[in-house]
Amino acid sequence: MPHQNRLLCPETGESYSPDEPRWCSDSGGLLQLSFKPELDISRLAHRKETLWRYRNALPIDRDENIISFDEGFTPLLPISIAGRTVYVKQDHLFPTGSFKDRGAAVLISKAKELGIKRVVQDSSGNAGCAIAAYCARAGISCDIYVPQSTSPAKLAQIRGYGAALHRVLGSRQDAADAALEAAQKHYYASHCYNPYFHHGVKTVAYEICEQLGWRAPDAVVLPVGNGSLFLGAFIGFTELYQMGLIEKMPNLIGVQSRACAPLVTAFEQRSKDLSSVVVGETIAEGIAISAPIRGREILQAVRETNGKMLAVEEEVIRKAQIEMGRCGFYIEATAAVAVAGVEAYTRDANRHERLVTVFTGHGLKGT
Repeated sequence: MPHQNRLLCPETGESYSPDEPRWCSDSGGLLQLSFKPELDISRLAHRKETLWRYRNALPIDRDENIISFDEGFTPLLPISIAGRTVYVKQDHLFPTGSFKDRGAAVLISKAKELGIKRVVQDSSGNAGCAIAAYCARAGISCDIYVPQSTSPAKLAQIRGYGAALHRVLGSRQDAADAALEAAQKHYYASHCYNPYFHHGVKTVAYEICEQLGWRAPDAVVLPVGNGSLFLGAFIGFTELYQMGLIEKMPNLIGVQSRACAPLVTAFEQRSKDLSSVVVGETIAEGIAISAPIRGREILQAVRETNGKMLAVEEEVIRKAQIEMGRCGFYIEATAAVAVAGVEAYTRDANRHERLVTVFTGHGLKGT
């Protein structure tokens, strides 16, 4: 099922074949995937309810290379948050317990298609778990680099999949630097650098719109660290809009912990680029990113969709996590950031807006 794809560097205009096992441009720049999806919704009724029901919208050439646990099509449940009915995508129910399985499914399928035998990845935990699991299923060796402070549950999970786990002293950025050094020799299965990851995550937008009867929500509230969920959702909604399957783009609302909110600061300053910010500790380890490498893309997506960037306090995150538990949803702190963000957003939002958010990770992963 060939597609005419290209890997593009928007900064330099460099262009590469998708048959090359590369994750950055020759000059080290970030790549985007130029890809024209296809989707005939009349054919979906008889397809299995997984993210691969959108097969023609995913950049894998041959079906035999697909690596899958039948993941995707998670429930979209109406839940009361801050007195409002909000549709919540239950992505904490994925095989490894987070939405990162969306990206890993497509990225590792592409790695298999490219004949790659070993990959490296850095993570605060969830992406590492997802890449390790899909590599195990694909028979691809992987090295996962994590900060020393990563939660024990995520470390145990990564080890359980048989990955080579490297705990790095220092910050999340130190772990990324170590992985980048290793990526000089091995394929970088990065949820930040590698555009195939985003084209797996974009299926969250496809599923949301299908589950809403092919109507776009008015606003989507998402936690943001490195932005793989945010950018994936932006790509997905954009593709659906360009194919004429939805009538409008939703407003994309990004949420960060006040303790680590570089994107919020840049948005409030109306800046295209990030500036240095004082970073404190946050229980939302999954989004504790002081300098997201795709920060400019994230800010552009916020502005193009008439969205916002919001910051929430630590005590509000904790409260949201507890409240969701009392409703029967055991989610990790990063997922609770989205709930806290919904509460902040709805203070000024139109009461008739159709709102969607995502439970990004299971609570067991934070123990």
